Amino acid sequence: MLNLLPERLDRILLLGAHCDDIPIGAGGMLLELCRAYPGVQVTALVLTGAGSLREEEERAALAAFTPGAHLDVVVMDLPDGRVPQHWERAKMALEDLRSHSEPDLVIGPSPHDAHQDHRTLSQMIPTAFRDHLTLGYEILKWEGDLAQPTAFLPLSEPVLTEKIAKLNEHYGSQRDRTWFDDETFRGLARVRGVQCHARYAEGFHIQKLTLSAAPMVGSEPSGF
Repeated sequence: MLNLLPERLDRILLLGAHCDDIPIGAGGMLLELCRAYPGVQVTALVLTGAGSLREEEERAALAAFTPGAHLDVVVMDLPDGRVPQHWERAKMALEDLRSHSEPDLVIGPSPHDAHQDHRTLSQMIPTAFRDHLTLGYEILKWEGDLAQPTAFLPLSEPVLTEKIAKLNEHYGSQRDRTWFDDETFRGLARVRGVQCHARYAEGFHIQKLTLSAAPMVGSEPSGF
């Protein structure tokens, strides 16, 4: 396994169209990264949910999923399901983030996601963060839009169990959704685990990757 993360990881940018997208798609990675890089700066931008119970849930959840990190969360008030109609405001928010930050890693929705809000945000990311390592998370739902990931993060049983427990604890408003349950989260993680010779894993899509033929001095390829 190759570790594609930069040698130093000081700043992580998280992008979501809705409250709960980020922890569902990348909650295991957040737990692992924040423990591997204590004190990392994590900035999160969520396009919808401001001023509602959803924002309260999101702030508490992201704090729980980023142990030991310096966390900054911005939740906007774009209407759920109508992000494409508010393209300019969403794009300006990303551009503002870009002008004030230089993240080492950007985590956002997958470009294959069929939900219009997710897809619109995904299409904006590479236009604002052109030279950054960007991972696109996946969310299992009714649309049947899952595509084969190009990157995997193996998760241990305790980490996956912790992720699921935190999702259930912090997103009470979503418990009546047919896709929001332990079997959904564990089932997808099991499939992705099989695909990378692990018990469980999260899958991600890399839109663009620049390779170097020069080896890093004194380092060996490794996993996360």
